Amino acid sequence: MADKKWMPRWFYQLASPRWCYGITGKLLPVFAVLAAVLLLGGTVWALLFAPADYQQGNSFRIIYIHVPSAILAQSCYMLMAIAGAIGLIWKMKVADMVAKSCAPIGASMALLALATGAIWGKPTWGSWWVWDARLTSMLILLFLYFGIMALHAAIEDATTAAQSTAVLALVGLVNIPIIKYSVEWWNTLHQPATFKLTERPAMPAEMWLPLLVMVLGFYCFFAVSLMLRLRHEILARERRAGWVRELVECR
Repeated sequence: MADKKWMPRWFYQLASPRWCYGITGKLLPVFAVLAAVLLLGGTVWALLFAPADYQQGNSFRIIYIHVPSAILAQSCYMLMAIAGAIGLIWKMKVADMVAKSCAPIGASMALLALATGAIWGKPTWGSWWVWDARLTSMLILLFLYFGIMALHAAIEDATTAAQSTAVLALVGLVNIPIIKYSVEWWNTLHQPATFKLTERPAMPAEMWLPLLVMVLGFYCFFAVSLMLRLRHEILARERRAGWVRELVECR
């Protein structure tokens, strides 16, 4: 009872699959429009209006896909681990569903970041791949995603699968600061972080502003993807509930 005095109301509302399904249905169109506008606008801005880099020329433009996907791959993992921890501590089914829904999205973002990094690395470093600290830790992140998805598929009981994958996700959190600070802790080929909250971007505004738009667009796209997967997972888990049967009959 003590927890309810300081926990916000929405935290307990999230424990209700029905409420969560309803609110995501309202938010989906908003984030879908934002994602479309930001990604389309950012892509046009980045490809047609942003100036070429004085050293890398036009090859640097892949940064507008590489950086957002890399940032999102890490953010998605942290959300997955936090949701898993909430599921472990407060036994919230919706939190377990969020964690499960995050894994395929995060894996796709990590794979996209590695692929675009390889394409960018060929003209920049002269090689598709080097065992650089940042690249290696990103590859480990991809394997963590694959491991979590495989563990989910291998365990039939949903509760046991959620608990096991939550523990693995929490253990894997140690890799996130390694990815972030690898360029500072070790001598690597990878360039430092493009965005820092405490420092002004080294890039001119006409180059980093479209990058910021793309990052925001990727986050909105992630929100849309997560809500779609979460709604599907809710219907699958709650298929025997009365409100789900009513919803299916109405359609």
